[in-house]
Amino acid sequence: MKKVFMLGVLMLAACGTGESGTSVESEAEDVATDLKVPWMVVEAGEGFIVSEREGGLKQITEGRVTDQPLELNIPIHASGEGGLLGFILHPDDPDTAFIYHTYFDGGEKNRVVELKREEGTWRESDVLIADIPGGRVHNGGRMEIGPDGDLYITTGDAGNGEYSQDIESLAGKILRIGLDGSLPEDNPFGNEVYSYGHRNPQGIAWNDEGTMYAAEHGSDGHDEINRIEPGANYGWPLVEGDEEQEGMKVPLYHTGNDTWAPSGISHAAGTLYIAALRGTKIIALDLETLETSTQYDEGSRMRDVHIKDGSIYALTNNTDGRGDPGEGDDRLIRITMDE
Repeated sequence: MKKVFMLGVLMLAACGTGESGTSVESEAEDVATDLKVPWMVVEAGEGFIVSEREGGLKQITEGRVTDQPLELNIPIHASGEGGLLGFILHPDDPDTAFIYHTYFDGGEKNRVVELKREEGTWRESDVLIADIPGGRVHNGGRMEIGPDGDLYITTGDAGNGEYSQDIESLAGKILRIGLDGSLPEDNPFGNEVYSYGHRNPQGIAWNDEGTMYAAEHGSDGHDEINRIEPGANYGWPLVEGDEEQEGMKVPLYHTGNDTWAPSGISHAAGTLYIAALRGTKIIALDLETLETSTQYDEGSRMRDVHIKDGSIYALTNNTDGRGDPGEGDDRLIRITMDE
């Protein structure tokens, strides 16, 4: 089903405080409907696999949605912002995948698990990382495979900002490990930590030159887009926005007092495309000029974005308890990008 929405060509000030611009019309097409709190979308052959926070995996191929059974040794604990979050396929084996999920062991925790698909069912085959501090809020959860072939993982501060500045803690970080769970020899601290001082990062992407970017939820606005460097400290909870402190990175872009609640991000042609939950739109950030525009706006909470063949595939997140679900929600939609 195709739906016509207004795409605001909306230019914002560098700290996200001003608005001006015009609007143009564009079409969005539903690829799949009736998803339940979807969290991440990845390409899978000719279609996609979508993770759902309450524990479901959905295969979407040519408009058909089928369940992908999942068997784990420890149950998924779907509470608050936790549950089944990141899902990504192994680049060389479509029957191997990795998930990031919350579990309960005296309290909320998160772990990264390898899966093998056998006779249509995904079964736990290895634990790559466990005991990541979790909570009802700030669980991070995004996973991507970098240009170096390693697995990068975002973790939130679990509601405790002190974790973010502790390089021995796995919370409030971006982690980096090999696809077999091994520790890369050049990790900056001799453990899984790649960067620290994060509050709740939920999006990571690389440009064509291999520069890494991350999107992060701020406090009372001050959402951030950061250029990620190994070993760097991004300041939380000691600084945010334009605040400076020796040894801490200032964001590439932040939203000032405005709130985007950015989640998944994707890169194409020098632009980051950002799924905004509280902002209820897809935002484009030009990485050269740092100007932003509203790429797509239908009023839905947006959880993830993925670019394929000149289109943006995006997940709405209106059924997550903070939105206003409409007919068919939640959905995977396709938006044709301007050429």
